[in-house]
Amino acid sequence: MKKKESSHISWKPGTLIYPLPAALISCGSSTEEYNMLTLSWMGTICSNPPMCYISVRPERHSYEIIKRTGEFVINLTNEDMAYATDWCGVKSGRDFNKFAEMKLTPLKGEMVNAPIIKESPLCIECKVKKIIPLGSHDMFIADVVNVQADTKYIDAETDTFDLSKAKLIAYSHGHYYKLGEEIGKFGWTVQKKKS
Repeated sequence: MKKKESSHISWKPGTLIYPLPAALISCGSSTEEYNMLTLSWMGTICSNPPMCYISVRPERHSYEIIKRTGEFVINLTNEDMAYATDWCGVKSGRDFNKFAEMKLTPLKGEMVNAPIIKESPLCIECKVKKIIPLGSHDMFIADVVNVQADTKYIDAETDTFDLSKAKLIAYSHGHYYKLGEEIGKFGWTVQKKKS
């Protein structure tokens, strides 16, 4: 039997599911302990009820805060927040007041004590439901209890969040990227064409 030619090569197993959101996770139950860390290991796990997860290394300063309070906020980031997003990923809240250093504004969440970041286009308030130790990271499975969206990114006609206006950024294998132009929408392949 002739061996099939392939354009692919094998690499060792790794986490190459990219791109991912580049988000700032805020936590803390009082202004004295407010902190944030940069994460990309996160995602949606259920839509009804709305649930998501973040994966955090136990040695991170925010880990103990999130574990103790059982709350966090996923703050999506945009091009204006790119510098702060990277800086908060390489500096520790043990050594810096990240909100002050990056001139970002913490506002108490509506349904959680953890702060939202005022400058973030979209803030997802979460309450931890379960923590699963996995190895290098522990997964925090959480209920989404509230979402706060900056009104300047809401399309008044459709009452939807306008991603293109928000200029969100993504993370891919050690690099940050702007998101590109829309190429379609959910169901566009089966949508009936207007006559």
